Amino acid sequence: MAETDRRVDAVVLDWGGVLTVSVPAFIEDWLTRENIDRERYGATMRGWMGRDAAPDNPVFRLETGELSADEFEALLAAELVTLDGREIAAQGLLRRMFGSAIPDPAMVELVRGVRAAGVPTVLLSNSWGEGYPEDLLLELFDTIVISGRIGLRKPDPAIFTHTLDLIGVPAHRCVFLDDAPVNVEGARAVGLHAHRHTDAESSRAVLADLLGHDLPGADL
Repeated sequence: MAETDRRVDAVVLDWGGVLTVSVPAFIEDWLTRENIDRERYGATMRGWMGRDAAPDNPVFRLETGELSADEFEALLAAELVTLDGREIAAQGLLRRMFGSAIPDPAMVELVRGVRAAGVPTVLLSNSWGEGYPEDLLLELFDTIVISGRIGLRKPDPAIFTHTLDLIGVPAHRCVFLDDAPVNVEGARAVGLHAHRHTDAESSRAVLADLLGHDLPGADL
């Protein structure tokens, strides 16, 4: 199709749960490996990440860089317990939690296809520490925006505006993929084409439609 069929000029993607395997999958793996009480973990995360969470909660402060990874690990470890009542080691907790958050090969290939088509790609990630595979990020993305480095986090409208200013593209000419509904809603409120990522195939279809041509990934 002609380039005039293209409805967007940049593709913005989240990292965890979009470019990696799903968040529930790698969190479940971690909970199982460390025998963590799931009810205790779930209650803690609802208090820290739910829609009614206080704006100064530990996740908010971690994602904006106000808390260091070490400080966050200490706070989270203090809330958790194993099913047999043992404490959770704080040191290295985030590394262990994200240990199975490996890149999704189909999504990696999809982003490569977007770049090969000459469309700028942008990472927009709420950071839980700095455990990103830097070489892969540099290969896949023209622009990298990580919340803890700039003191802003999704779904704050300011982080979307900041990202748009960096790439020089208006909101209505960008598409954003994220696995968290609240972040999708935040992006839509700013004017981006925003879609909730659930799997590589559906995201490939969304991007192909907006870019006006097919993309790799369907057979992976």
